[in-house]
Amino acid sequence: MRHFGHIAPEVRNRLFYREPCTFTADSPARLLAAALGATLYSPATRPRLADDVVKQGARGVVSMVLCLEDSIDDAEVPDAEENLVRQFTELAGRGAGGEPPLLFIRVRAPEQIPDLARRLGPAVRLLSGFVLPKFTEERGIPFLEALQAAEAGTGRRLFAMPVLESPELLYRESRVGTLEGIYRAVDKFRDRVLALRLGVTDFCSSYGLRRASDMTAYDVQVVASVISDVVNMLGRADGTGFTVTGPVWEYFRVQERMFKPQLRRSPFLEGQADELRAALIEHAMDGLLREIALDQANGLLGKTCIHPSHVPPVHALSVVSHEEYSDAQDILRPEREGGGVLRSAYTNKMNEVKPHRAWAERTVLRAEVFGVANEDIGFVELLAAGIPG
Repeated sequence: MRHFGHIAPEVRNRLFYREPCTFTADSPARLLAAALGATLYSPATRPRLADDVVKQGARGVVSMVLCLEDSIDDAEVPDAEENLVRQFTELAGRGAGGEPPLLFIRVRAPEQIPDLARRLGPAVRLLSGFVLPKFTEERGIPFLEALQAAEAGTGRRLFAMPVLESPELLYRESRVGTLEGIYRAVDKFRDRVLALRLGVTDFCSSYGLRRASDMTAYDVQVVASVISDVVNMLGRADGTGFTVTGPVWEYFRVQERMFKPQLRRSPFLEGQADELRAALIEHAMDGLLREIALDQANGLLGKTCIHPSHVPPVHALSVVSHEEYSDAQDILRPEREGGGVLRSAYTNKMNEVKPHRAWAERTVLRAEVFGVANEDIGFVELLAAGIPG
């Protein structure tokens, strides 16, 4: 699989200075963590789940979470588990047709992990891991130990994606201690923790809050302070940190369909229509676009998504610009290892080698999985090409 692999090769060639790499579920963890992109959640109760997975993969989705937790009723869990096993088996039986997205199951209890891995049988080869809810040190260790047991029982490499959403993490008086405990837990199982996910909806729930469609998570100060502390303690670039993904965006709008036919008329915008089409995009998805930009500015990579329409903008904004790539390459040149300051190739900024090195390394990794845009290509063109026809 690859990002933007669903669009024609000739279109990719026009869009990209460096195309996104290909990867599989067996690729190195560091690459997969960066490649998660827009992780699409789906209730495990859907009767045609296998078809949904194939459909979304063909539309550019590279990671999905099949949910047994908050998205379904408590009474539905046994039937949802049976449906998951049935749908995985059907998906595995289809054979040819390309590799499906990275698939994760969001569970409720630790004992579900080895039980589901066993019940999946040979179809477990399609499973990349489990999403662990309301993760703290006390509650999380049993989940991680269960993951270890499932690996031993199946011989399959399985990853964990803990969700940071507990009240202990939100409340100021318990936050630092909770973060220290979370770090101890995930550090002990570092090789199997692919990414940490933020459960912002649960944070808002603790205070009876819900952000409006024109506001981002960073406008809700009680939530923004948690994101800041999570990145501070768990997302460091010194080798001790983890990939932290962006929070879910709850809104999807019918208005988005208004500009889709216009965009699909031509994947490359020309003339005076450029500004109008760009304005339509920004108007319809302004809150989402601002939140993705703020996710990236605050050290988050990828995003939890609950609607397919969110996937193209997340991926379009994840592509590295030609200017960013040029700066990163200059900073990482072997002859620059001793440090120093240099003017950027675009002659518009200072690149200070030592302070900017960690940024450059992250940028090059993102460039590997999402690609580098050509000089004349911006977000609108990438989004236009990425929206399924």
